Amino acid sequence: MGGSVKDVQSKAELDKVVASGAAVSVHFWASWCEASKPMDDVFSHLSTDFPHVHFLRVEAEEQPEISEAYAVSAVPYFVFFKDGKSVDTLEGANPSSLANKVAKISGSVNPGEPAAPASLGMAAGPTILETVKEFAKENDSSKLTNQVQPGDALKKRLQQLIDSHPVILFMKGNPEEPKCGFSQKVVDILKKEKVKFGSFDILADNEVREGLKKFSNWPTYPQLYCKGELLGGCDIVIAMHESGELQQVFKDHGIDTNASNEAKVSEPGSGKGGISESTGLSSTLTSRIASLVNSSPVMLFMKGKPDEPKCGFSRKVVEILQQEKVEFGSFDILSDEDIRQGLKVYSNWSSYPQLYIGAELIGGSDIVLEMHKSGELKKVLAEKGIGQKESFEDRLRKLISSSPVMLFMKGTPDAPRCGFSSKVVNALQEDGVSFGSFDILNDEEVRQGLKVFSNWPTFPQLYYKGELIGGCDIVMELRNNGELKSTLSE
Repeated sequence: MGGSVKDVQSKAELDKVVASGAAVSVHFWASWCEASKPMDDVFSHLSTDFPHVHFLRVEAEEQPEISEAYAVSAVPYFVFFKDGKSVDTLEGANPSSLANKVAKISGSVNPGEPAAPASLGMAAGPTILETVKEFAKENDSSKLTNQVQPGDALKKRLQQLIDSHPVILFMKGNPEEPKCGFSQKVVDILKKEKVKFGSFDILADNEVREGLKKFSNWPTYPQLYCKGELLGGCDIVIAMHESGELQQVFKDHGIDTNASNEAKVSEPGSGKGGISESTGLSSTLTSRIASLVNSSPVMLFMKGKPDEPKCGFSRKVVEILQQEKVEFGSFDILSDEDIRQGLKVYSNWSSYPQLYIGAELIGGSDIVLEMHKSGELKKVLAEKGIGQKESFEDRLRKLISSSPVMLFMKGTPDAPRCGFSSKVVNALQEDGVSFGSFDILNDEEVRQGLKVFSNWPTFPQLYYKGELIGGCDIVMELRNNGELKSTLSE
């Protein structure tokens, strides 16, 4: 198994390897992504250094079933499995983090055992170190960011295409002659839904094909949009169709379907919001709804759950709330038809999701997105006394990144409380390296938590730019080799 990377051809093949319980690392890549190639080189080198880990590669655009199953929305992207479960992910071109995360699932660091070289948090052996250094020189993060952003003219064109029809499908081929099975499936579903839709053949325009992936942050085709919002790809559309949710999305957004004789539902935003004077709802249902609305300072009524949204609009609002770092309650309106229909009357708002702050209706996905972009959402949350909650992991990350070179030690640089900490302090000072420090003896929560967070069981721990370098032995080895200062200034 060691020293090889296997290309996955189906979701069933991947599921079988994961189900075995072995450590598995999966690289989602795309031929158009410039960052994929060097990261794939690093990935390949790691397969040699970690012979007990399965290294699998998935071409994101060619395997949309797998990409959508693991919520891949950008490449390069990595998913890590252990004991049959997904335990970690990594998005973007970060060789050091990739090596560190592979080391963690390999179990290379165990209490009472010496750490393997790959557990340094920097690289897995000399070959990887060289690859990382070359990659860092040639591909700094700012360059990568600039490379993946479409220009203003293309962005405008893409937005115009997306807005050109209430329902539009970006596909391979055209509805009369699809050029791939996934596009064919979505066309068939839209025809079954009896909805009018526009389409765009991405094979006929490479600029749109590549630009839309980056614009929508979705790496595969087909892509289905409703009223300017991305619903998703083939698997999501199939699931929504089979559950009846696709028809409900069209209905909620005022899309005419020949299959329905019901009156057209008004657009989000046409209602006044708030509670109508006479709802006609039973007192029991009204009480239930009011209790749910007041159950959390920030409350989202959505399709699905935050970790598994059942529509693109709900997913977008969840992502926005997560970006705002605010705690929120949620209710899956698909689980209770009485609440689903009653809340529309109660709030005088015809579609989902619905976001409430302080028991007041804010609106649906379009309004929340606009408020998020303008900063108004943050302002409303602050006015209601709802602040961002810092998780313990956030606190650790903030401590680790509080100085470019950060030492977690016993005691302080002026008064170390153990010989190993003293040695590291002396090595850094003698090499003229400026560093921050944290006394883990003063904070038991940090002391124990950092061991788990870093997968490193002992102290001191030295970090550079947020990445673990190692403990006393590693630092002394780097210093004796004359590499300490250069390693901490790359």
